[in-house]
Amino acid sequence: MPVYRIGEREIEYTLRRSPKARKASLSVTPQSFDLLVPEGATEEQIYSVLERRRGWIIETVQHMQERARAQTRVYQFVTGAKIPYRGRMTKLTIEPFEGSLVEVSFRNGFQIRKPHDLSLDASDSIIESALRLWLKRRVREDARDFVRRQGERHGLKPRGVQIKDQKHMWGSCGQDRQINLNWHLIFAPKPVLEYAVVHEMCHLKHRNHGTEFWDLVGRVLPDWKDRKAWLDKNEHLLGWEKVETSV
Repeated sequence: MPVYRIGEREIEYTLRRSPKARKASLSVTPQSFDLLVPEGATEEQIYSVLERRRGWIIETVQHMQERARAQTRVYQFVTGAKIPYRGRMTKLTIEPFEGSLVEVSFRNGFQIRKPHDLSLDASDSIIESALRLWLKRRVREDARDFVRRQGERHGLKPRGVQIKDQKHMWGSCGQDRQINLNWHLIFAPKPVLEYAVVHEMCHLKHRNHGTEFWDLVGRVLPDWKDRKAWLDKNEHLLGWEKVETSV
């Protein structure tokens, strides 16, 4: 992976060339950034883009790192621990029972039942896995419900909906009319998830982010700007970081 040096600081980045790209564009993650350039871009042109956007790269990477540090940290999945869910921090209640598998339900908080003979060392990771599975199923159910309600009303019918663990995007719409969604959207308020679904459905008619695309989004969701603003502002809160305790 190439490295961009700013003084003594080194920032890794990914260089991508595309025959469809007319000009260079940058996207930043907490650890690195992506630089997309036209297929025939020279090394001199690439370096010129990086130098021209030098200040923006430094400021944005620092900002993203600060947001990453603010992410919810979970040390153990035990009674009293909290995780984000639909835009709110939600408490876990763990209870032993006679069953053989971890069971997850939601009633004003997460009610988790675990086998009474499950060892302390094993229960933490197994509970986390069960929670992830439950959350992925829930976001899939919600997304499909939005597709049925909004898609039928506005003539937007995708081939299907898949829930994925995407690192740098909330969703995508393939040429095969398949919608892909990041499962971390379950941590956002339900209207924000609906916006993400509608956003991708509108790409069934308009493959870019031009005026016609946003006009269509606005016809489906008149308040889409508020929903998008929440996502842009709070994306660092959508998920948790499992922190291992030091011995």
